[in-house]
Amino acid sequence: MKFVDPDQAEALAVIIDRGSFEAAASALSVSPSAISQRIRALEVAVGRPVVTRTRPLRPTDAGQAVIRFARQFDLLAADLAAELDATRDGPRRRLTIVVNGDSLHTWALPALARVADTLQLEILREDEEYSLELLRSGAASAAITSVASAVPGCSSQPLGIMRYVPVCSPGYRDTWFPAGATPERLSLAPVVLFDRKDDLQDRYLRSRTGAAPDPPRHYVPAAQEFAGAVRLGMGWGLVSDLELQSDPRDLVPLDPEGHVDVPLYWQQWRHGSAALTAVGEAVLQAAAQFLRPPARRN
Repeated sequence: MKFVDPDQAEALAVIIDRGSFEAAASALSVSPSAISQRIRALEVAVGRPVVTRTRPLRPTDAGQAVIRFARQFDLLAADLAAELDATRDGPRRRLTIVVNGDSLHTWALPALARVADTLQLEILREDEEYSLELLRSGAASAAITSVASAVPGCSSQPLGIMRYVPVCSPGYRDTWFPAGATPERLSLAPVVLFDRKDDLQDRYLRSRTGAAPDPPRHYVPAAQEFAGAVRLGMGWGLVSDLELQSDPRDLVPLDPEGHVDVPLYWQQWRHGSAALTAVGEAVLQAAAQFLRPPARRN
């Protein structure tokens, strides 16, 4: 493989961001033919296609690696500029990170606020099991995820365990579980889920019933409103113990011994920057304060 030119890598990243060669040319103030030439030269350098000529345009696996390189190069260039001219206030470095809704709602946002005075943060909310696709594609430089195995080009560090407990409103309990949350009643009782990617409640149902029941479902895709829907009696749901500690009102345990534990990890680009390192340290410190300790590996 030949040397990858940063301008060519940037062209690919902008093409994917803007959705077309023409929009990328406008953003970079060059002609569409110049953009096409950069991509052809890039594909010669890496020895394979970097973008699929479909609608929408998508990077290939090689293209994703090139986009990560382009993003990392931008971060390192910003670090260098700041170091060489530390006396001047330059533009703030941009970082995009992925955080699951419950972490953002309970413990992660205060950690990010501590480093926000020198950065421009774009926080993407995504389920902890799906966040790695954004990291893999180069759309984000770090993610809180439930997957321990590191994405290529990234490091992975355990954050701790987020525990979820099944709860409902007192009135809902009296209506649906007068004799307790039996497997038979759980198979029938309405349940609240965050969105269609959320399988926490189904995990709990499988553990209690030994099957995969399909009770009536309500989808409420916002952390605060999710707990609100449970309080209003729309259904039962799994709420993090961190949220229950801060606001237990109008919620009662469905199963005092029941819970689902979700291990969380911090994945970030291995070749990041001082800014990304600072964000990672802030997240790790907050996780150590709020989350349950990570399980020890044998």
